[in-house]
Amino acid sequence: MKVDYLVAEIGSTTTLVTAFNVKYDSLGKVFVDTPFQGKSCTTVLDGDVTIGLENAVKDIEDKINEHLTWGKMLATSSAAGGLKITVHGLMEQMTVKAAKEAALGAGGIIKMVTSGKMRKIDLKKIHKINPNMIMIAGGTDYGERETGIYNAELISAEKFNKPIVYCGNIENREEIKEIFTGQELYIIDNVYPKVDELNVEPARKIIQEAFEKNIVKASGMNKIKSMVDGSIMPTPGAVMESAKILYDIIGDLVVLDVGGATTDVHSVTYGSAVVLDMLISPEPKAKRTVEGDLGVFVNSKNVIDLLDIRDLGELNKDYISQHIKAIPEEEEDIKASLMLTKKAVEVAVNRHVGTIKRKYGGESGFIAYGKDLSQVKYIIGTGGALTRLPEGEKNLLSIRVLKDEVTMLPKKGAKALIDKDYIMASAGVLSKINREAAEALLKQSLNVNESMEI
Repeated sequence: MKVDYLVAEIGSTTTLVTAFNVKYDSLGKVFVDTPFQGKSCTTVLDGDVTIGLENAVKDIEDKINEHLTWGKMLATSSAAGGLKITVHGLMEQMTVKAAKEAALGAGGIIKMVTSGKMRKIDLKKIHKINPNMIMIAGGTDYGERETGIYNAELISAEKFNKPIVYCGNIENREEIKEIFTGQELYIIDNVYPKVDELNVEPARKIIQEAFEKNIVKASGMNKIKSMVDGSIMPTPGAVMESAKILYDIIGDLVVLDVGGATTDVHSVTYGSAVVLDMLISPEPKAKRTVEGDLGVFVNSKNVIDLLDIRDLGELNKDYISQHIKAIPEEEEDIKASLMLTKKAVEVAVNRHVGTIKRKYGGESGFIAYGKDLSQVKYIIGTGGALTRLPEGEKNLLSIRVLKDEVTMLPKKGAKALIDKDYIMASAGVLSKINREAAEALLKQSLNVNESMEI
């Protein structure tokens, strides 16, 4: 069988491959064949990720009882430690925050953050982390210059041999070019060009380009180009791309991705005008948070520790601990995984969303911190725990506030959608070369119809 596209999602433990054709109906409208999927253990630790890729392809071939060929192969990856980034800016709540938002939205894992002038101990920590990329921010445009240059000189002198992304004060660009002569350097628009203004999208684009260029150097990934002849993106960054595409189709949304090791939350919304007036610092339209301690398998113990008597009901923590499986199939195992999924969703959303507080002192009123989800129309579930276990929709709807009150959480009118084909990451990387097909893939998987479109 020949298919147009084969898209691989290479996770830390599992590799999932999706095969599909792009077709046109009599009116010229794009649609996608029901995708075939195969999976295998990821073999990056064996020194060659293509072994797992080939095994996942064979899994499809065994299901269709045919040899599989394809026109183009794309991939997303969170294997080999994912996209590890260190961020170095001027002020924690300004340029540093902006650079973090850019890195997270691109699919990065933030391993270290510094504000102000760096110290020698910071450089030692970077060596120990061995990141995939180093981001330098600092100063609004035509504002403070010294800190960015100082940090750049320290980092350059260490010869980390890593891609450097400079996204600070544009007045420093010529000096930055000289400082990093002969090194892999990306200079882009300032992520914090003016006070209270974020500009994270240019940085996200460059981060993903640098990732694709350098992922082939990672241990176990060096043969990936022997199979993948298209784009390679960080998996969380690909999910964010799908979230942004869906925003253009159905409006304000939040995506929850509960996995074995982490729980990611992606939101695409400006929030309400009322809350925007109360915010003490700007938030990006598209925001991602990753909870590295919340997972239903690898990090299940952390979630179990968070359970209280209201969560447990008739069960107990020992029972749940004894029934944790990577792929739960028995009733007892599913029951335990469902409880962990519900808790991971609850905690991850509460960490992602902002808060509203009353002012005290001379001026009455309220102030707001963080991301406002109150205008969210759709709560979307992806990842194995929400798409492959029962009660996914129930878990998603549980984050809504059902009473009429001032809140930054989704309200009772928000609806749940399930990524039933588990293809949000695949659609995200596909959108880089065929957005029309990516939109069709998303609509089919989430059962989006014309009445839902804005």
